Amino acid sequence: MKLAGIAATRYFGKPDPARLGLLIYGADAMRVALRRQEVIAALIGPEGEAEMRLTRLSGADLRKDASQVIDGIKEIGFFPGPRVVFVEEATDTTAPAFDAAVKAWTHGDAQIIVTAGALTAKSALRKIFENHPNAYAIGIYDDPPSREEIEEILKKAGLRAIPNETMTDVLALSKALDPGDFRQTIEKIALYKHGDMSPLTPAEVALSAPTTVEAEIDEVLELVADGRPLDLA
Repeated sequence: MKLAGIAATRYFGKPDPARLGLLIYGADAMRVALRRQEVIAALIGPEGEAEMRLTRLSGADLRKDASQVIDGIKEIGFFPGPRVVFVEEATDTTAPAFDAAVKAWTHGDAQIIVTAGALTAKSALRKIFENHPNAYAIGIYDDPPSREEIEEILKKAGLRAIPNETMTDVLALSKALDPGDFRQTIEKIALYKHGDMSPLTPAEVALSAPTTVEAEIDEVLELVADGRPLDLA
């Protein structure tokens, strides 16, 4: 099944542990990586990899031996808890391996998390996950994060009750930075505000923002203030 919009955003933070698997695809490798990190952490917890409940494979691995996915999902872990088989850099050439894996999957097997680059609507890999009743496929595009996504990032960083004036600057910052840099900046702001219960101010946001994007942020804020549309190309 396909997920998009708010439903996809919410699923990344709270994935269904009973699902067979999830395909995350998109041209921006950083955006895709951030989302798969979020999903895997939500499924197996902070100790999952240390407890060997995470199996990592690559598309290249499957092209050498397609049975590795089935072997991974069926493997019995030494530690109790949910397990994940993560396959990165998958392509349509690896579709037969996943087709066999989803047919072999049964309840209690490890969940399959797959990342891929840009895939067309006719992609064989997409069809496997989109057409399966117990799997999801989510496309990641180059649009700036939505307000709900930004509020979730702020919440996870421990930043709450952001005044409207400050939120305007945070929204502008999200458009001026790539996703990884934006999250790092929010984490930097959270560290700066640690133990400080006063409302976050625009000056504190500017203080933590990368100096290389100050001019871009100022330009975005000027456009917003003037009511002009943003060119996000």
